[in-house]
Amino acid sequence: MNAFKFLLGTGCYTGLFPKMPGTAASLVFLFPLYHLLTLSTIWPVLLIVLTASGICIWIAAYFEGTYGKDPGILVMDEWAGQALVFLGLPFSGLLEDRVIILLVGFILFRFFDILKPLGIKKLQELPYGFGIFMDDLLAGLYALLCLKTLIFVWPNLFGMA
Repeated sequence: MNAFKFLLGTGCYTGLFPKMPGTAASLVFLFPLYHLLTLSTIWPVLLIVLTASGICIWIAAYFEGTYGKDPGILVMDEWAGQALVFLGLPFSGLLEDRVIILLVGFILFRFFDILKPLGIKKLQELPYGFGIFMDDLLAGLYALLCLKTLIFVWPNLFGMA
């Protein structure tokens, strides 16, 4: 069972990158996420956010007990936060417009997740493993709000005009 928890928690081993595992896992996760986003419905993305969050709650005690508080190899929380960035965004049009949206969303998410401004850092203190993924969900929410604002202000850049 611990091997299964390890597989899930490391995001199918994407959390084992030697440098910046959260960033690497978030970047790798963009590929399957892209295909789900092309379905043009909110449900697959919402399901990922909820499932990844649930998995984090389930495996948090194992990872913290084995690897310490909020270990870097635990990246399922990054997947939840990264998916939240694109919740409800229109995802149609040219491939290059979609790639721009993905890359800007990725950069915004990593910005908020790494720097942890605006109360994100405070959420890491939540008990029972909730702090592991709640900071990533708030980082994802901030990134979503910023991305939607950028699309509103500069729709031509994102192929939305």
